[in-house]
Amino acid sequence: MPAAPSVALFTSDLRVHDNPVLNAASKGDGGVVPLFVEDDGVRATGFAAPNRRAFLADCLTDLDEALRSRGGRLVVRTGDVVEQTAKAAAAADARDVHIAGGVSAYAHRREERLRRALEADGRRLHVHDAVITALAPGTVTPAGRDHFAVFTPYFRRWQAERHRDVLRAPGRLRVPDGAGSRPVPRRRDVPGVSPGLAAGGETEGRRRMTAWLRGPLDRYAQRQDDLAGDATSRLSPHLHFGTLSAVELVQRARKAGGEGAGGDAFVRQLAWRDFHHQVLAARPSAAHADYRTRHDRWRRDEQEAEAWRTGRTGYPIVDAAMRQLAHEGWMHNRARLLTASFLTKTLYLDWRLGAAHFLSLLVDGDLANNQLNWQWAAGTGTDTRPNRVLNPLAQAKRFDADGAYVRRWVPELAGVPGLEGGAVHQPWKLSPAAARAKLDYPEPVVDLADGLARFKRARGGD
Repeated sequence: MPAAPSVALFTSDLRVHDNPVLNAASKGDGGVVPLFVEDDGVRATGFAAPNRRAFLADCLTDLDEALRSRGGRLVVRTGDVVEQTAKAAAAADARDVHIAGGVSAYAHRREERLRRALEADGRRLHVHDAVITALAPGTVTPAGRDHFAVFTPYFRRWQAERHRDVLRAPGRLRVPDGAGSRPVPRRRDVPGVSPGLAAGGETEGRRRMTAWLRGPLDRYAQRQDDLAGDATSRLSPHLHFGTLSAVELVQRARKAGGEGAGGDAFVRQLAWRDFHHQVLAARPSAAHADYRTRHDRWRRDEQEAEAWRTGRTGYPIVDAAMRQLAHEGWMHNRARLLTASFLTKTLYLDWRLGAAHFLSLLVDGDLANNQLNWQWAAGTGTDTRPNRVLNPLAQAKRFDADGAYVRRWVPELAGVPGLEGGAVHQPWKLSPAAARAKLDYPEPVVDLADGLARFKRARGGD
């Protein structure tokens, strides 16, 4: 009896290197159907934002090329992911379907629906852990609880845990006859993309990873918060789409960084990503509800919210970050923290408003990291100091002392006499008043002291 083929259902693991899903599905002599479904359910949630669709198109094009170089090809379907996967499995007479485990409520529902549909047709679903994260959610837990709610004890256990081995990319692949496919989507067909959006795909991700590990990693601990220096890896989009393996990146960073501070600091950031995934896996409602309620009664002020979205708050460091987001579909992590703090604690506007805007633009936006980082900044998440406020002027002085980041992204303040160096962070101090009037730049939407006092009143003290 000939061996039956299997289906490798790609989700957030768009790579051939170190992919347990593709590795397991391609074992044996029956062949493999490498399948990606342009999921109606994802589009219905509003998660298919233009920047992520464009980056996804790059990833799928590159994945198809990688599979073809091995004798295979990517099979693309459109529609309901369960219906299309079941049809693809039936057409190939595949007995087994392999998929990476997800952490969101939607991913959990998808797995259960898919399992029921396949079992009803005599087929099996195999869910693989540690494909999207370095350590699978639930691998380490505190006594008596299903997840860690504080990062530091989680990180200690995470560091001590043995991560799985890195898998080689498969050699030759064979796709069974009859696996019909739609054309692979192309970036040029996606409207509304940020003009500075980076290229996607495993080839680009691995190029960036190699360049990062060969030098900049060494200086990461000293430079990670330097806004103008842009000294972060920019690998987050590749981790989000799975064009890079978190397991491989952790292992290679540890080896490249040795015992140095750069490698340690970078690996710690990768552990934060895993931490947020294990929180969301245990508490899927944290995607939209307070993880720890502070009983906030958030203000509503659309004018202030729009000033924040468009980078017109009157605080140059905040505005620079928001304009970088609009242009690149990406933002420096330090800038994400200070813009989130400004919205939630200086303006006292709902974190969900900010999280939604970030998800509309961020190429690396996913529910675990985006929503839980926003909750951390808002004080409704896992931060052990929920009432901390990041003062944008203090942040600017510390992380953009000479104003280079602001002048790059707020060009109307560049080259203005009297706003040289760090003075660019407080344009309202420019003298005389006639000079200020000539600036095409708004006055601050709120006084920082007033915003802080309002926040403290709302939270009932410090």
